[in-house]
Amino acid sequence: MRNTNTQQFQWSIFRRALVLALALPLGACVVPDGQPDPSVGTYTPIDQSQQQYPQQYPQQQYPQQQYPQQQDPQQYAPPQDGSYSDPNGGSYEATASEPPPPLPVYEQPECPGPGYIWTPGYWGYNGGYYWVPGTWVQPPQQDVYWTPGYWGWIGSLYAFHGGYWGPQVGYYGGVNYGHGYEGHGYEGGRWDRGEFHYNRAVNNVNVTNIHNTYNTTVINNVTVNNTSYNGGPGGINARPGRDEIVPPNQRRFRPTQEQLQHQNAASSDREMYSAQNRGRPPITATQRPGMFGNRGPATVPDAPMQRPQDQQRQQEQQQGQQRQMEQQRQLQDQQRQQQQQDQQRQQQRQQQDQQRQQQQQDQQRQQQQRQQQDQQRQQQQQDQQRQQQRQQQDQQRQQQQQDQQRQQQQRQQQDQQRQQQQQDQQRQQQEQNFHRQPPVPPPANTQPQRANPPPAHTQHEPTRPQPQ
Repeated sequence: MRNTNTQQFQWSIFRRALVLALALPLGACVVPDGQPDPSVGTYTPIDQSQQQYPQQYPQQQYPQQQYPQQQDPQQYAPPQDGSYSDPNGGSYEATASEPPPPLPVYEQPECPGPGYIWTPGYWGYNGGYYWVPGTWVQPPQQDVYWTPGYWGWIGSLYAFHGGYWGPQVGYYGGVNYGHGYEGHGYEGGRWDRGEFHYNRAVNNVNVTNIHNTYNTTVINNVTVNNTSYNGGPGGINARPGRDEIVPPNQRRFRPTQEQLQHQNAASSDREMYSAQNRGRPPITATQRPGMFGNRGPATVPDAPMQRPQDQQRQQEQQQGQQRQMEQQRQLQDQQRQQQQQDQQRQQQRQQQDQQRQQQQQDQQRQQQQRQQQDQQRQQQQQDQQRQQQRQQQDQQRQQQQQDQQRQQQQRQQQDQQRQQQQQDQQRQQQEQNFHRQPPVPPPANTQPQRANPPPAHTQHEPTRPQPQ
């Protein structure tokens, strides 16, 4: 058994080396029309020592017991062997020297129930291109979306960038997978409060069983064709937008176990390889992963053409564009009217503001005038009070002076009266003293002498009146 595996591995390596040896000279002679894949830089080769490929178009079915059901989703992290693609660059799931076939035209099966999200079909590679049918899948958790994988030209080879789950839809090469994946973003539904709501315009949903639906026409400005790869000769020339560039630290999840089982079941079915079905796989889409019971050849145009659903979509898009143009015109007219009304209102407001300011200024002036008048009145009152106080003080002073003068006059009068009384008393006493003295007899034998003249009056003695 070990020898058989060793021989298969050696044969796989030899076959790949032969393909590369033939592709490199051809690639050196042919100048590509397109451009390299914009989402990656330099090509990172895959470690071939860790991968084993079965023979082309194997007959046996892949054993299901090797893939246990995934219970808890784990955060995306590329494995060391490089077998899983980093959406923002790094290793690739597979490489090929020739581009994948055009996308087949198929109708979307009915959604099996609430919570399922559509994952579009794509071409895988395992020694040859095989078709992985589109199917409805339950996401690993709520509020995550599926970013489809895509093939991109990297300068000399075509590399497959694997899909992943994440909080937003990233870049998937601008490939129009249909059913909401129109080349950029996802228009098939959205999460709202833990429930997924479906857009009936692009999804096959039974409203009897699923009630979380809405209807929004999808306007696609990308040319509708069946090209399944980005860059290179005849490839899609689409660059990632700002919303499609996923930050490296954003949380992402690898495909679920059901998706991996679905992919491995397709790679193990011989009829799903393009070399066997000529680009028309018998099963293009399934309602659930791994349901390969109904088989019927798909229709793939020989040249790029529009799908029937896409024609209806284009008509609806044209009608929607016309409606949008009319709505835009109406909106523009409304906006103009609104702008005019806003301008008028603004002018009115400005006038009102100016009037208010003028009124406020007038009020302030009046208030200032009143304050000045009040101050003047107060000053006048104060001056009057001061003048009255001064007058009162002057009157009091005059009164005091008058009182003092009166008192002084009274004192003078009293002094004069006292002096007069004293003088009167002195006079009376002198008179009394004079009448009391006896007459002096003249001496004997003497001549009568003349009487001595009376003594001179003193200042305090009153003059004796002369007898008449």
